[in-house]
Amino acid sequence: MSAVWTAIATLTVITFAVKAAGPVALGGRELPGWAERLIVLLPAALLTALVVSQTLADADRIVVDARAAGVGAAI
Repeated sequence: MSAVWTAIATLTVITFAVKAAGPVALGGRELPGWAERLIVLLPAALLTALVVSQTLADADRIVVDARAAGVGAAI
């Protein structure tokens, strides 16, 4: 097996372990009310952050160009 496939297999196992850690650690427990309310809001906040950063970011500066007009028209 080449070094590339070894790295892919290793990273696959690490990714699986990281994603499984939450359910394994919290399995069967009730989350506090504040945590549930926070978790419900996370997808919308993350999607908004991704759209804004992809729309207005150009390397290391903020740029308002046609992408911003496209997002504005879509909204």
